[in-house]
Amino acid sequence: MHIEIRTPVMGNYRTVMEQFDRDLFERLSPPGADVELLRFDGSHKGDIVHIRMKLLGLIKEDWVSEIVEDGHDENKAWFVDRGSRLPFFLKEWEHHHVVEKVSEHESVIVDDIRFRSPSLLTDPLLYPVLYAQFAYRRPVYRKFFGEASSQNTPASDS
Repeated sequence: MHIEIRTPVMGNYRTVMEQFDRDLFERLSPPGADVELLRFDGSHKGDIVHIRMKLLGLIKEDWVSEIVEDGHDENKAWFVDRGSRLPFFLKEWEHHHVVEKVSEHESVIVDDIRFRSPSLLTDPLLYPVLYAQFAYRRPVYRKFFGEASSQNTPASDS
């Protein structure tokens, strides 16, 4: 399954990417989510992010992702996290965090996610839940970085 959410923001693409730190990560958790951040090394290759989720107030599930790639060029900056230990409802997880240059002062944050659940039957059930969780990031990004003003900035969800 594939989710792509694009959010126009203010800021140079490299400056925006540099702010993908622990503070921003903690702000991106949806309200009501019972999530504890156990480890956050950063957003560079080899770094680890480890969270513990409490589901229904009872079930504790660990989610560990490793940053497997990071980089930048003249038009974008990125890092990729891949799940190495996933909660029971996921079998595969890869999240490409990309910040594309629109102008010197505007960028687009792209959350490009590919996932699989343990069963092809549950993939479509999990999709709207994960989509909503990542769509929640759009207003957080806009508040944190500032809302882009350009009418030419791609803003649609895919």
